[in-house]
Amino acid sequence: RGISSEERPKRPLTAYFRFLKENRSAFRQKNPEMSNVELVKKIAGAWKELPASQKQVYEEARKTDWQRYEEQLAAYKAQLSPAQAAALKEERRKRLAKRRSFRAKRELTVLGKPKRPRSGFNIFVSENFQESEGISPAAKLKQLFDAWHKLSSSQKQPYLQLAEDDKVRYENEMKSWEAKMVELGREDLIRSRKQRPKKPAETAKKAEPAKASSHENKAKLKLKKSEE
Repeated sequence: RGISSEERPKRPLTAYFRFLKENRSAFRQKNPEMSNVELVKKIAGAWKELPASQKQVYEEARKTDWQRYEEQLAAYKAQLSPAQAAALKEERRKRLAKRRSFRAKRELTVLGKPKRPRSGFNIFVSENFQESEGISPAAKLKQLFDAWHKLSSSQKQPYLQLAEDDKVRYENEMKSWEAKMVELGREDLIRSRKQRPKKPAETAKKAEPAKASSHENKAKLKLKKSEE
């Protein structure tokens, strides 16, 4: 409590990033028509061509800052209690996991992974969101949620059918996409067998023991209550 990871000393810049930060504005003025990506590539090329003696200036600055950083980091850690250190470690773990998740989702988008199928409720919302009343998206969503539950089975059926059709679309697109990933050597992105849709007969076989087990558990619970 009272300690935040934002207070942790920041790692010093590498020699290259010092060069980039120091020269970016000058390169931008000379090349105003370039995109950011093109500009960074040009600066990277200039860094490669920079004489070793000039690179050494940036490297020495990094070493000086790194020594200062280690001293500040030691002082920062010294003030932490074991509980604070554990909390900050957990905070950092979650932040890194969130970053990895974002990168993984972005990669899947770039690779063209098909969008997951929509539910009947999702389709109902997308069709009626603009016309629904409410001062905020959350208010509109709540209104549509209530409206959905008031629909009769026959009124819901068209949306449920569209959802079933979307599932078929998703499975067909996923099969093609996964075949493409195999060709690209990205088997790590393929769904495992456990995640793939099970055959109806296989599902029924597994459902029967599960159902029997459920009835058995209920019977045991009733027997236990009667004994008590």
